[in-house]
Amino acid sequence: ADLAALWQRAREVVPAQPPRPGPLSPAELALGALPGEQAEQAGLVDALDDPGPAARYTPEGFERITRLARELGWLRARAAAPLTDLVADAERVLLLDAESMARPGPVGRAHLDAFADVVADFTSGAEVATLPALLDFLETAEKAEEGLTPGEVEVAPDRVQVLTVHAAKGLEWAVVAVPHLVGQVFPGRKISGIWLTNAAELPVELRGDSADLPELHLPEGGDRKQLEDALKAHSEALDERRLTEERRLFYVALTRAEHVLLASGHRWGPTGDRPRQPSEFLEEIAAVHEAEHWAEEPGPGEVNPASIEQPAGLWPDDPLAARAEAVHAGAALVRSALRELHDVRSARAAAVEPGAQLALLASTDLPDEPPEDEESADPEGWAADVDVLLAERAAARARPTAALPPQLSVSQLVELAADPAALAARLRRPLPLPPNPHARRGTAFHAWLEQRFGAAQLLDIDELPGAADEGAAPDDALEELQAAFLSSEWADRRPVEIEVSYETVVAGIAVRGRIDAVYADPDGGFTVVDWKTGALPDESRMPALAVQLAAYRLAWAALAGCRPEQVRAAFHFVRHHVTLRPVDLLDAAGLRELVLSVPAVPV
Repeated sequence: ADLAALWQRAREVVPAQPPRPGPLSPAELALGALPGEQAEQAGLVDALDDPGPAARYTPEGFERITRLARELGWLRARAAAPLTDLVADAERVLLLDAESMARPGPVGRAHLDAFADVVADFTSGAEVATLPALLDFLETAEKAEEGLTPGEVEVAPDRVQVLTVHAAKGLEWAVVAVPHLVGQVFPGRKISGIWLTNAAELPVELRGDSADLPELHLPEGGDRKQLEDALKAHSEALDERRLTEERRLFYVALTRAEHVLLASGHRWGPTGDRPRQPSEFLEEIAAVHEAEHWAEEPGPGEVNPASIEQPAGLWPDDPLAARAEAVHAGAALVRSALRELHDVRSARAAAVEPGAQLALLASTDLPDEPPEDEESADPEGWAADVDVLLAERAAARARPTAALPPQLSVSQLVELAADPAALAARLRRPLPLPPNPHARRGTAFHAWLEQRFGAAQLLDIDELPGAADEGAAPDDALEELQAAFLSSEWADRRPVEIEVSYETVVAGIAVRGRIDAVYADPDGGFTVVDWKTGALPDESRMPALAVQLAAYRLAWAALAGCRPEQVRAAFHFVRHHVTLRPVDLLDAAGLRELVLSVPAVPV
């Protein structure tokens, strides 16, 4: 009902206009307009900014509509931000990250990460990396390449999964069904012509897989008939090649089944008035294995049943179904009993002195002493369950333990050094953080440094440099940070490497991070530097922060093939012109001891 009201409001905001008579102008044709499409079409999004009176909607629906309008408005204001930042903002603001974490397993997060990688690849390679350009790229990928590749598919034995054959590669299910084995579907029809008739197709000799494609052989001195025969033979060879690729894909589909394989086609589709013919693949299967059921071809004059019997259903589905009458009757009995109890208590309270009413009302709830038979007092065992849960919570708080994940970020390593109990609690029960528009601030300064040093390395969307800095400066302070850096001791030094990604293993746990900059020292050693755009930390925080530099130092020593003693490490707080060089950084044994300080939960 709320969506229907919102749609009605959209039609009011953008009223339908009759098509303008006459032919389209050259400008309209150039923009891709079609006859009858000159009028602007209304959509639900048109009504979000002005949904109209709240009385049109349910209270909860109106609150959701206005909240979505605020979220989209904030995201529109961020449309000029770097695309990788915009994607991360959309994940948090629209709670996509929370939804993915609520799903069992890593599948949901894997899809978001895969999309973020696509956006990062597009940003690094596009001449103009703007939001309209990205949307055009995604639309082209959907039309020309059948969409983006899924991030990850996980076999779930407790549900029915619907996948493309490409997405199912390398996986197996106990039962696999391959439907739609009809002509022009699987194998699919030829979408476009060959390179000789379609300018969008690359010539065979220019393609990367040219060695596997048929060549075009033109007869020397041949007449027109010979030339036409050569072109026809080349086109047929390309079609045969396409059919071979479809057959390989079909083989992949058939070999996903562990025990049972179901292959099927259909004579009638959901639309259309012509019956479908079986796929040659299905006919080949039927020639080897007797079909359990083979529908005969419809006779002349038969009509598509789907066009006669339109499916209908009630939405949303009633969860009570046939039990609805009994459940509602039971609920009415409960409400009636509650009203009678309230009336009895009110009458008894009115018959005594006002000062004694509270004690009287309390005395009607529970007996003063528990009954001798505890089971009769707690027939469902709820009280016992509550006692167990409270005891479990108290024990967990007294002894924080957690099973360490297979990977830790360097910021988690710092958190482990600062407050192991807090990290253990968060790992034991991970919860999504509330949307925070300032969560990735501080990245603009690091991006400016990259440009200044002439780097063009790809950044990980989950570890943007500066994004993990506690109290980082907002991006609108970029000019102040630039001026501060140019007056620092590091302005005239040229780093040998910047934004160095690394992954090392400490006590069986992979630790990942990114080093901001590495400088070569006159004595043949190195100095790794981490840029901080926030405030100076308290002295009590320095031992924990130094763990970050300890990890950087050991990682660079391994990458450069030198001894850790040859690598120095420093924090440079840009706004304060302060460089801190902690001494006594942890070595490999110290980091191992730190990681092992969180005991694992016994299995």
